[in-house]
Amino acid sequence: MNARRSTWLVALLLALGAALAHAAGDYRLGPGDLLKISTFGYDDLATDARVSESGNITFPLIGQVRVEGLSTRELEGLIAEKLQSGSFITRAQVSVLIVEYQSQRVSVMGQVAKPGQFFLDGATRVLDLLAKAGGVSDDSAADHAVLLRHDGGSQVIDLDALFGGDASQNPSVAHGDTINVPRAPRFYIYGEVQKPGAYRLERNMTLSRAISASGGLTSRGSERRTLVKRRDPAGRELTASIDSSDAIREDDVLFVKESLF
Repeated sequence: MNARRSTWLVALLLALGAALAHAAGDYRLGPGDLLKISTFGYDDLATDARVSESGNITFPLIGQVRVEGLSTRELEGLIAEKLQSGSFITRAQVSVLIVEYQSQRVSVMGQVAKPGQFFLDGATRVLDLLAKAGGVSDDSAADHAVLLRHDGGSQVIDLDALFGGDASQNPSVAHGDTINVPRAPRFYIYGEVQKPGAYRLERNMTLSRAISASGGLTSRGSERRTLVKRRDPAGRELTASIDSSDAIREDDVLFVKESLF
């Protein structure tokens, strides 16, 4: 298991634990949410109520109640107040549980195990959503994600810093936001290496690390005789020698030649 995957698994476990700890009181009710409402000592008032598109529910004795934007705690207080003001029950003890979270959604796209839409079930952050999506794809994901806000704003998330515990890279998300994990840039390596092919370009990758990623040199290979093909800003393809400590760029094509001796 490589260091990046190990770090991600630790962060994933922490996110799952944090998600379980989120209180329903952090969640704001909206259309589609299904609620289970009970009143202590009054079993006949127990009801399941789904929030309508207009943001209302219907409750026995008091009729229609506006709930959109309320927390469960606020709704408990509101129903108890209406029961008392209507002279139905004095000091009612009301309990509201969310059975289905349906009103607030965030999309996770790109290089994750399970891309799609996810329902928010409380105060939720980027790491929580990546955990719900099964984690980033270690072999194909870039080292960053982009959080696209529903109001048109955006934020680049440094995934390595996020998995390392940097709280500034773990902002909260809201209804309508989208998290996109793009595909990592690639480089290509051929010639006298053990496993020629395309590989994920990691941050600050050098020629030596690129050769290591491809399984190392064959018995005939020479790192000092490596050529790189890359395009200049004008789009022209150039071929040049490259040293062990030189940085690899996106879409570079490396050719490791045989040793002269």
